[in-house]
Amino acid sequence: MPDTHAATKDPSATRSLLRLWPYVRPVRTRLASAAFVAIVASCLGLVIPLVLKWIVDGPVADHDPGGVWLGALYLLLLGVAEAALFGFRRWLVARPLASVEADMRADLYRHVQRLPVSFHDRWASGQLLSRGTTDLMLLRMFLAFPLTFLVVNGVTILAGFAILLSQQWSLGLVLLVPVLPLVVLCSVFETRYSLVARRAQDQVGDLTTVVEESVLGIRIIKGFGQHRSQALAFRELSRRLRGTELAKARLLAGLWGLITTIPELAIGAALVLGTVQVADGELSAGTLVAFLSTALALRWPVESIGFLLAMSQESATATVRFFEAMDAEEEAGASTTHPSEDLPLGVPQEAPPLEPARGSAPSPVPERPASSADRAPGAPTPDPRSSIAGEAAFALPGTERPTQDELTLTDTDGGPDRLTTQPPPDHLGIRFEEVMFRYPDAAPGTSPVLSRIHLHIRAGETMALVGGTGSGKTTLTALVPRLHEVSGGRITLDGEDIALMPRERLRGLVSVAFEEPTLFSASVGDNVLMGGGSPDDLERALDIAQAQFVRRLPQGVDTQVGEQGLSLSGGQRQRLALARAVVGRPRFLILDDPLSALDVHTEALVEAALRRVLRDTTALVVAHRPSTVMLADRVALLSGGRITAVGTHQELLRGNAEYAWLMSGAEERHDGKGEDGR
Repeated sequence: MPDTHAATKDPSATRSLLRLWPYVRPVRTRLASAAFVAIVASCLGLVIPLVLKWIVDGPVADHDPGGVWLGALYLLLLGVAEAALFGFRRWLVARPLASVEADMRADLYRHVQRLPVSFHDRWASGQLLSRGTTDLMLLRMFLAFPLTFLVVNGVTILAGFAILLSQQWSLGLVLLVPVLPLVVLCSVFETRYSLVARRAQDQVGDLTTVVEESVLGIRIIKGFGQHRSQALAFRELSRRLRGTELAKARLLAGLWGLITTIPELAIGAALVLGTVQVADGELSAGTLVAFLSTALALRWPVESIGFLLAMSQESATATVRFFEAMDAEEEAGASTTHPSEDLPLGVPQEAPPLEPARGSAPSPVPERPASSADRAPGAPTPDPRSSIAGEAAFALPGTERPTQDELTLTDTDGGPDRLTTQPPPDHLGIRFEEVMFRYPDAAPGTSPVLSRIHLHIRAGETMALVGGTGSGKTTLTALVPRLHEVSGGRITLDGEDIALMPRERLRGLVSVAFEEPTLFSASVGDNVLMGGGSPDDLERALDIAQAQFVRRLPQGVDTQVGEQGLSLSGGQRQRLALARAVVGRPRFLILDDPLSALDVHTEALVEAALRRVLRDTTALVVAHRPSTVMLADRVALLSGGRITAVGTHQELLRGNAEYAWLMSGAEERHDGKGEDGR
């Protein structure tokens, strides 16, 4: 599991909580009003002892029943007013704090969507889920209760001690004696509790990850009979979390016990001293009753310090955890405004057209030359269009570089109608120029995954990418839509550097079908239309992907596929992922072994339909089987992180032993090299 836990010591609680100010500022008026109302309500409670003093020294001493009843009425009104004000305070904060929590959760979700893939490779999903749920709930509770009552109780204690000192300063000084020990005690508690609270919240994230993985992988767990081992793993994490929570409880119980005991001792001492003063005639009975009532009224504000500090510390830890994710750097060039974010699933965002490179006129895409699988039997073999890594490292007999003649439009009548077979200009299509890639978290000094990749996929051409397992094919394709950033060199689309293009525009031009198809908890139609296009394009895309099974589903394209699309078979999910890739008629298409889960007959049907799509786009297709390779005009061989050969399928079969070995499935390499081709 990635280490997403914090360092040993987090920033101070105050500094951490101050980072919430941008979210709190819009509702500061409501929070300040709620705090003021709570202060008034709490201070009303301090008036009650003064009424008691008046009752004891007045009506009781004078044997006046009417005065006693009047005093009782005053006490009742004060109690009702205090309760009403506290209820009003709760109403004031309920709606705005719910909005604060919702805004923070929305910001976290938006930010996570803009983070690079490398971030998600390092972070466990459960850690992000716990930050977006448990941690934000703690922050809402802090803003609703501890934040207000730390202020309210502080003001109440100050006002209460002012009343105590005004009534009898000597007894008031007795109650001030515990202040210093309580301050030291709270400081020690805060330091220790913060470490335990952080550990507990991290362990909640770990537990969430295990639960999520167990639910998503339930078929694997059941298939291999591993439910007991998963239960043991869950039980071990639960045991650790239980131990941490008990450590928190012990700390809080110790603090609460001391905070309760020390003031009680002071009140007891004041009671004894006050009784002596009443006996000596130095103090009236009413004043002593009022003094003790005021002191008892201050018990809750003092005793709640431990509870409020614990909640505040947990909230500070939650704030740190929240901003750990929010402080992660977004993808380079990520836009701060996303007009499509509020659109429902399946509503595409229009991508602006790709402008031609500077100094060049827009060029039409030529008609895609027929591949070897498309040619009629006995047709002559067209001139090969092979180019080799670095375009000089390897040469095949009888091949030569194509000329760069301009494209010409001709028809039988002499008017513009169709494109000739002249090759497009060199700057069009997809170019990899000295591209190097190393994962961001790779150890210093490690060899790059990809090194000095030089490859040109011409406009309207389909290039198959072939290589052994672990050679970097998927990594290379992920560089085109900038799921990863290149470590060196550059990639261009029709001559324009993708690093200089806004990501929204780039990803509107490039469509991807990954090796492992991922579907969302939405309808079939919504899942497919995530690739762009209109509802009219949906049927076309389903036909291309041979996904006619959709029409047999209970609600057709409106059928909900469930989480991860696991209600469908692997082949059905892959066909829907392929339909999603082609529905928007992309200008550039990246396919990562898109037919691996299909049976032979369905694969043949999909390939036949896919050839028509590939004629109108520039495509890079990761291929492991000869049938997929036959979709391409040319093939690039990736070995040891480099492009070692480029040519047609037949050329590489004849002239490259490694390629022939990969396509044949033989047990031994002809050149005697290892599996990685080095």
